[in-house]
Amino acid sequence: MDTLFEPPEPHGPRNNRDRPSLSAGSPHPDRSAKNGSGGDGAGEAHIQEARPLAARMRPLHLEEFVGQTHLLGEGSGLRTAIEQGHPHSMVLYGPPGTGKTTLARMVAERSRAVFEELSAVQAGRAEVRAVLERAAHRRATSDTGTVFFLDEIHRFNKAQQDTLLPAVEEGVVTLIGATTENPAFEVNGALLSRMRVYALRALSAEEVGAVLRRALDSGELETSIAVATETLDFLAARADGDARTALNALELALTTAAELGESSVEIARAEDALQQRAVLYDRKGDRHYDYISAWIKATRGSDPDASLYYLAVMLEGGEDPRFIVRRMVILASEDIGNADPAALGVAVAAAQAVEHVGMPEAKFALAQAAIYLSLAPKSNMAGRALGAAQRHVREQGAAPVPGSLRSGPRPGQEVGGYDNPHAHPGHIGPQELLPEEVVGSRFYEPDEAEAALAERLAQVRRSRGR
Repeated sequence: MDTLFEPPEPHGPRNNRDRPSLSAGSPHPDRSAKNGSGGDGAGEAHIQEARPLAARMRPLHLEEFVGQTHLLGEGSGLRTAIEQGHPHSMVLYGPPGTGKTTLARMVAERSRAVFEELSAVQAGRAEVRAVLERAAHRRATSDTGTVFFLDEIHRFNKAQQDTLLPAVEEGVVTLIGATTENPAFEVNGALLSRMRVYALRALSAEEVGAVLRRALDSGELETSIAVATETLDFLAARADGDARTALNALELALTTAAELGESSVEIARAEDALQQRAVLYDRKGDRHYDYISAWIKATRGSDPDASLYYLAVMLEGGEDPRFIVRRMVILASEDIGNADPAALGVAVAAAQAVEHVGMPEAKFALAQAAIYLSLAPKSNMAGRALGAAQRHVREQGAAPVPGSLRSGPRPGQEVGGYDNPHAHPGHIGPQELLPEEVVGSRFYEPDEAEAALAERLAQVRRSRGR
């Protein structure tokens, strides 16, 4: 069993993470108690206990926020808006569990605005109108702003979205819409033109792991049960970049372990909590190399089923998709080459999809490339030809470039005339292009998978008398 993470001793009420924050209908926390009521503390603590771990671990400061460095780097527009407390209407577009709600709450808190939240799945025009009326009254009576967070904004139809337009345009509310769908297709153009779109990315396994470790170190869990390192790695890799899913699975695993009297959370308990089986896979050990080797050999062997199987094992095991797609690009030239030149384009396109789309959606591009590369005709003659040329150079040295092919004349050297092939029929000229010492050497010999190239090469060689 790997090193165990030992949670710290439980301490005071949640590390002071429960500091008051504005909610609908309550003034700023420095003017009254949370939610506008005194409370006896015990009831508030009970409510806190009932909240899921993901909600209790919601970052309060940008320094605690994990991921989205492309949006929150120093000097970026979004970071500056949050730090300076100058909010603007925006759409946060990205997969679940990547911090959309957290960022919206930070915008409200730093701008000392009231935070109103609705889900477009359940809310209708009446609920939206009520939020806007409260916001208008708030601004008129106390000059307090309102951040209106509308989750799943893409669920609103055009008429519902239109009701938001005047309030956004007049600054009655700062609207923050969250969506997992492309806002260019799901949000009205008129509304979208008044908002900035920020595309959030799925968290990496390393980032999810950092979130889990922070939860264990925070004291939020108030448990003495240890968690195996491999268990955290499994949860981080299998959460598909969703920190909320990983945190809730960790909490469930710990709760179950406590109820069953277990002293630590092993990977089987995490499997049960996440309802996914763990794949025996080591991203840094032998299996990492064994499975990519198996994938290469299965794809080279033109077996799409085997290729997809090994691809699935690697993805389920949390392998970095960039590592996989790099091997795809290599295979496209090394094992397919000019038998199907389009294979390299497919592999490169898959690599671009991994970078620009990210996981889990990029898995479709990886699957498409795996199938294409498997069924493409195979030829390794390009690599063999280059290898033959390199051996010749190593053994014989580099011969001087013929005078007719040099970039320009050299003092004391006679330069012959270059015979441009475009001046000849078929754009093939008779001029010898190899150095004199290398004339007659053949490095590239097409195989049966490159029949068209073989025919063309024979024609070229005949024109030069070879």
